[in-house]
Amino acid sequence: MTRILFVGQKPETVDFSDPALPPGFDADKIAIAVEKIRERGWQGDTCMITPDAAGSAMLEAALRGAVYDCVVIGGGLRLPPKSLALFETVVNLVHRAAPDAAIAFNTRPEDTAEAAARQLSTR
Repeated sequence: MTRILFVGQKPETVDFSDPALPPGFDADKIAIAVEKIRERGWQGDTCMITPDAAGSAMLEAALRGAVYDCVVIGGGLRLPPKSLALFETVVNLVHRAAPDAAIAFNTRPEDTAEAAARQLSTR
């Protein structure tokens, strides 16, 4: 079974009023992302991290705890310019801990499955 990891930032650590985020972006959309992954018949896991060393450790543990076909890095981690360092940390952790996984980027939680599908179709 295809296994997808959706990595995002813990909602309580996100400034949803940041104009860099898409309009209507909120924590409730995460459940939609997981449902759309499951609708494709894939196993979907989430890893919502904090923007600190504890969050990095949490992601590394998730990546080492399972084999993923694709890791989708959410827009909340990469869209706000102030999140650039966190985004770089996440990409490098995925690269090191899951070198065989495709890496995909969504534009909002609702298109997480589509982002994964784009990368899985190139394999």
